[in-house]
Amino acid sequence: MKTNIRCFAFVLACAVILFCRGGSIALTQKPLDGPNRPFKDELLENLTGDWKLTRQIRGQKVENTVKVEWVLNHQFLRIHMKDAATPPQYETMVFVGYDNASDRYVVHWIDIFGGRFSETLGYGKRHGNSIKFVFEYPDGPFHNTFTWNAADKTWTFLMEQKNNEGKWTTFATDSLRRP
Repeated sequence: MKTNIRCFAFVLACAVILFCRGGSIALTQKPLDGPNRPFKDELLENLTGDWKLTRQIRGQKVENTVKVEWVLNHQFLRIHMKDAATPPQYETMVFVGYDNASDRYVVHWIDIFGGRFSETLGYGKRHGNSIKFVFEYPDGPFHNTFTWNAADKTWTFLMEQKNNEGKWTTFATDSLRRP
């Protein structure tokens, strides 16, 4: 009887040690995010490749080139936009990923305005063929909705901000077409 109690105590102690050290017994769960969980998204897959972007912003029309590809072990979709002017007046790299633990998209918008304006992350949810990204900037909320137009194989990025009266207004609209 004492031998059985000692064996049970030994097995229990080993199990506790394994658990405390991050080990597993038989019931292990794969991590939701990490290098062995690449980001696969059938909607965003339609965005890969080269694009011609036409932006309507503050009553002006601006042309950009866009190159989109999966990077960093297929964890992020990198969108590299560059103004077609020489020298470019605007350039940005946008990194779109997915947080499986929170079940939402995450976007890092890094552009020529520097670190201060690039520190706010955007978070998004998909609705049909659209992903609405919400940024909570220090000067107010900002939305950027990516919409895939399957019929003509184009994308529209609608950027909206709140004005001083608290109403949503269009900041810019991007139309992406294959060159």
